Amino acid sequence: MTEDSRTGAVIPSEENPMKLHSGALSEMAHLIIDEPFNLPSPHITAKEMLNIKMRIDHALSVQHIDGIVITHGTDTLEETAYFLDLTLNASIPVVVTGAMRSSNEIGSDGLYNFISSIKVATCEEAASKGVLVVLNDEIHSAKNVTKTHTSNISTFQSPQFGPIGIVTKRGVSFHHQPTGKEHYPIDSIHKRVALVKAHSGMDSLLFYALKEMKIDGLVIEALGQGNMPPGTIEGIKSLIESDIPIVAVSRCFNGIAQDIYGYQGGGKHLKEMGVIFSNGLNGQKARIKLLIALHSESSQDAISDIFSL
Repeated sequence: MTEDSRTGAVIPSEENPMKLHSGALSEMAHLIIDEPFNLPSPHITAKEMLNIKMRIDHALSVQHIDGIVITHGTDTLEETAYFLDLTLNASIPVVVTGAMRSSNEIGSDGLYNFISSIKVATCEEAASKGVLVVLNDEIHSAKNVTKTHTSNISTFQSPQFGPIGIVTKRGVSFHHQPTGKEHYPIDSIHKRVALVKAHSGMDSLLFYALKEMKIDGLVIEALGQGNMPPGTIEGIKSLIESDIPIVAVSRCFNGIAQDIYGYQGGGKHLKEMGVIFSNGLNGQKARIKLLIALHSESSQDAISDIFSL
């Protein structure tokens, strides 16, 4: 992105400004550059995410590559990173990075984050840790990282667990690593999964509308530990009776949605109805996971098992 000096509007550049520095970075690594598209991150869909995944698979099948860096707009960066984390089967480091300040803005962080990401992608210790997100000298796992501030350069945080490593002037240091690795092989993406956020006084109207829209799955950012207003129950029930899987996460910044409360609309009541509870994902990542799960599994039990991981 570049900032228009006259209007102040931030718009896409005709080409990635990082390419201008590829020659200067040749001492760090031999860069093989592939530009599948040039889009603002709000324009990214699951189809573009799958495109990146397929390009990486192809590149690894035809040449030797030691690491991968993906530059991405920050608004949907965490979703692309998590999509790749669930679908790629690569042991080499895969790093997603971005910038909070435009390439021609004073204090632009793009080149710095790009250099940090190359350091991580060429680090042997970064292998077999899943897809990583690197910005502002921190290394995060794709599963836990999220954008927490609209404009601050330290916006990417892992609220519950913190970063798994740091980047310094002298190198890369990891202090812990993710446990377990999920992999769901897919070669197409066409299902429709919606995401809604619960609020006080919510009723069933939106759920009935979603049913008419013929969605394939739904993620609800529920209240607290995973509770819903009683007015939503009939709408949720109608979706479940239509075999549309529903995953509940919490709209809270921290914590895990669980089937604790037994009142009408409480988590225990929702689970007894057939709502699936996610193991700590936020809404946007639960949507990505449900989208992938629907292309990998068909049964409610199998999808439920996937969300227990």
